[in-house]
Amino acid sequence: MNTFWSPHVGKLTPYVPGEQPRIERMIKLNTNENPYPPSPKVMAAIEAAGADRLRLYPDPQAIRLTQALAAYHGVGTDEVFVGNGSDEVLAHAFHAFFVQDAPLLMPAVSYSFYQVYCRLYGIEARLVPLDEDMRIDPGQYGAPCGGVVIANPNAPTGIALTLDEVKRILRAQPDRVVLVDEAYVDFGAESAVSLIRDYPNLLVVHTFSKSRALAGLRVGAAFGQPHLIEGLNRVKDSFNSYPLGHLEIAGAVASLEDEDYFQARRAQVMATRERQAERLRTLGFDVLPSATNFVFARHSQHRAGDLAQALRERAILVRHFKSPGIDNYLRISIGTDEECAQLVAALEDITASSLA
Repeated sequence: MNTFWSPHVGKLTPYVPGEQPRIERMIKLNTNENPYPPSPKVMAAIEAAGADRLRLYPDPQAIRLTQALAAYHGVGTDEVFVGNGSDEVLAHAFHAFFVQDAPLLMPAVSYSFYQVYCRLYGIEARLVPLDEDMRIDPGQYGAPCGGVVIANPNAPTGIALTLDEVKRILRAQPDRVVLVDEAYVDFGAESAVSLIRDYPNLLVVHTFSKSRALAGLRVGAAFGQPHLIEGLNRVKDSFNSYPLGHLEIAGAVASLEDEDYFQARRAQVMATRERQAERLRTLGFDVLPSATNFVFARHSQHRAGDLAQALRERAILVRHFKSPGIDNYLRISIGTDEECAQLVAALEDITASSLA
């Protein structure tokens, strides 16, 4: 009964998230979730925030969380915006800053939700090719445009820009918003939050889903000068005044307060990533340098789709993208050491048996 739809709805191509399996004992390495639980302090804070308070609306400005984020990153509270996951924050940013007469510049290989937002809001997207090493080339982002969005580190490649390279893009577009999506920054890249005081056109987006193991809570944030944060709040308050509940606010604040746990877990993931990459190379994989909690790899003698299917038959899920230019790569999330060992053993068996 799509005759009831608004005319533009039928033209939308929604984002397709990674599979959420319903098979027991599946090793899930396809959606870049943290393999470890959040801090015990998070669980205690969530439990304490429940009970009678759930009958009350939460703080629409999430002041506790805004203050905690400002203190953590050394910025003002008027330079922080919070929302229901970084996807919602990104959506508000596209709506607030990129509905322009000129196209939005973005990498041709990046987070596919960016193009979904463009179609939703009627934004023209201009895709900028990666270089021959699958890297974002800052020199390609100086063309006239309505704004720039990049993921740093980029996804699904996992490769990070330096802060000097981010500055090149900011200086090339002083009159347009440059959005830097840092969903994976805690796994080895440099955050651009330190640059917001010097660049009025910079907006940096973070998530609690990856390094803080809170994907199930849906908490995201943005950092920028007050005029950008005001724009986001105007959109948010025209859409949903209460994006974060009591439990989300309490859990996110507690996560920021347990720095020792956070640093230990991110270091653990990064160490496992490096071991994983080296093991894959010994099996004949070309593995791109990663500053994320995943690796992006291809095998010289085996198609990525075939490998993904063979792994699935062994109850291991990885992500295979069918997009041009990356259709022979697998994106493999970093799991526990045991999960990664099982993945490598499965790939060793798959590659050996196909060559027999």
